[in-house]
Amino acid sequence: MIERYTRPEMGKIWEDEFKYSTWLQIEILACEARAKLGEIPEGDVQVIRDKAKFDVKRILEIEETTKHDVIAFLTNVAEYVGPESRHIHYGMTSSDILDTCLSYQMKTAGELLLKDIYKFSDVLKKRALEHKNTICVGRSHGIHAEPTTMGLKFALWFEENKRNITRLENAVKSISVGQISGAVGTFEHLTPKVEEYVCEKMGLSPAPVSTQVIQRDRHAEFLSALAIIGASLEKIAVEIRHLQRTEVLEAEEYFSKGQKGSSAMPHKRNPIVSERITGIARLLRSNAMAALENVALWHERDISHSSVERVIVPDSCIILNYAFGLIIPLIDNLLIYPENMIKNLNLTRGLVFSQTVLLELVNKGATREEAYKLVQTPAMDVWADKNKNLKDELLNSDEVKKYLNAEEIEKIFNTQKTLINIDYIFKRSVEG
Repeated sequence: MIERYTRPEMGKIWEDEFKYSTWLQIEILACEARAKLGEIPEGDVQVIRDKAKFDVKRILEIEETTKHDVIAFLTNVAEYVGPESRHIHYGMTSSDILDTCLSYQMKTAGELLLKDIYKFSDVLKKRALEHKNTICVGRSHGIHAEPTTMGLKFALWFEENKRNITRLENAVKSISVGQISGAVGTFEHLTPKVEEYVCEKMGLSPAPVSTQVIQRDRHAEFLSALAIIGASLEKIAVEIRHLQRTEVLEAEEYFSKGQKGSSAMPHKRNPIVSERITGIARLLRSNAMAALENVALWHERDISHSSVERVIVPDSCIILNYAFGLIIPLIDNLLIYPENMIKNLNLTRGLVFSQTVLLELVNKGATREEAYKLVQTPAMDVWADKNKNLKDELLNSDEVKKYLNAEEIEKIFNTQKTLINIDYIFKRSVEG
């Protein structure tokens, strides 16, 4: 049994210690690049490497006065480094380290989320194969339609998850860019070789064109991908919530020993994990909308995006990671009740085979309009009278017997024909 899990490393990516460590890494790499170009003495860079560090509390203390986080950081680092600190941040603007760091954080977080989504894919595949031939009723508009299988539900989710993997991989690639291009992105005071060196060392690509910021369509793409993934998880969660309803009970969240469902009603077993995932998906969508609002900035930059991103980017990464920590064990441990599926399939007393009857009548020479009427009339009688079933009504219909004999009618009401193309579907998806 897979238990709920979280990745503590996801939270650490968004802590001040990780952020300032990344800022410092960027600044040191920029100094290294300039030393390789002969712009500053290698000995000074070695001093910077040896002495450069920071203290989070001290940075926050300085920021109380400067009201500028990057200046507070640089001031604190200079306190440790000494005179050689004059080389740090040379020709750079704040966004060079802010945006390159944010990209690095998003890339790192995205790679953790990819581990989650790959694991989720494995669990969906396993359950799809397990219930490949588990027959249940399909529903459209919430009303019984025709038979399907529980395995096809899992296969559908597996296929959608494959698309989400592609979306997330593309989003991680899109955000994996850095910039060390100066105040408005012209490299007036630094050669692009510095940017190339820093980005290569950090596993990023240089943004082909930047202003004072990396363009926010990249961030919007990343958060939109997370929101779409969240919507897919919600889709699964909503299906489970419907299937767990007392009058349906075809599937159910695992209910552990000692778990309580209600403070008032001791009998309750509620789909609380699925409901939590539904709520998380709403947060992801609202954060993606805010990211889209951040795309349009004034001229080469403003900071209207900054305060928003300090909330939405860490939150979206953390809560999607948390959602995967919920849904992976939820699916792996999901209780399936095939006997209830058959019971529910039979609730409408053969009505789910109405299309098969219609098509058999057409095959025997009836017009579609005539066939529809021949099936709909007894079907409405079955809806109205709980003591009737469609097969008996057809067997007793003189009009139907003009086209179908008793053996042909009996053959129609066989659920096994539902499985005729299941192997084909699985071979082009789950087993492909």
